[in-house]
Amino acid sequence: MTPELMEQGLQRLQKKAPPAAEQSSGDRSAGYSRVHEPGSLDLSHGRILYLEEVCVSFDGFRAINKLSLDIAPGELRCIIGPNGAGKTTMMDIITGKTRPDSGQVFFGSTIDLLRHSEAEIASMGLCRKFQKPTVFEALSVFENLELCLSGPRGVAAALWHRLSGLQRDRLAEVLELIQLSEERHRPAGLLSHGQKQWLEIGMLLIQDPKLLLLDEPVAGMTDQETERTAELFLTLKGKHTLIVVEHDMGFVGRIAEKVTVLCEGAVLAEGSLAQVQADERVIEVYLGR
Repeated sequence: MTPELMEQGLQRLQKKAPPAAEQSSGDRSAGYSRVHEPGSLDLSHGRILYLEEVCVSFDGFRAINKLSLDIAPGELRCIIGPNGAGKTTMMDIITGKTRPDSGQVFFGSTIDLLRHSEAEIASMGLCRKFQKPTVFEALSVFENLELCLSGPRGVAAALWHRLSGLQRDRLAEVLELIQLSEERHRPAGLLSHGQKQWLEIGMLLIQDPKLLLLDEPVAGMTDQETERTAELFLTLKGKHTLIVVEHDMGFVGRIAEKVTVLCEGAVLAEGSLAQVQADERVIEVYLGR
């Protein structure tokens, strides 16, 4: 979550949902207006995210090459691959930061993400966390989470208004989930690296996202923090859909049922971690012998 997106998110909380989009059989993005209603994302085809034959080039270099990906609701999918495989570019495309040259990207069965801006996509419940944690370090853990609660108020008002019982319960639930209840009054800047990562994940969870994209979430963590992060992700599985880009194979083995290996902008292999680790192509280009 970049500072710009965090600010955009706070601004979005002050806005009403956009007017309903025009509904027509020829407009595959017509489901956009429905995603603002709880549970309204169209999952009738058994997928929450779908990429088909996506291509993008930068200065003649094909960063993404006919990439196809299918993610089921509630799935925890791990994406691995060598540096330069296209993992970050893939997430840039999903979140609207980069526009592909060709291909399709759908959220649910009806929402064409290529028709929407980065801010619009975030407002639909598709959230991204970058490798480096970005939190408001001068504010407490509790205040960071409180800022991300939805509601028609500005930043200053968010810090001083009276919380409802439901809001307090939700904040307490997320604090417990990310194991920061005892740190709730501690300035975020004084947290450990791992705790800051958990706090930022909590700031996304408080908004009840439908899909979370997480970029190397355990990079720089201690072994204990990595294990606790694995426990957190397994708790979230099924309640939220997670796509995790990671290089730590121990962590991937702890959390993943299905792993996708990217290489040169395309899917090289897919299956359980044991299956992809035994694939000669994956050994050659990524794991080594």
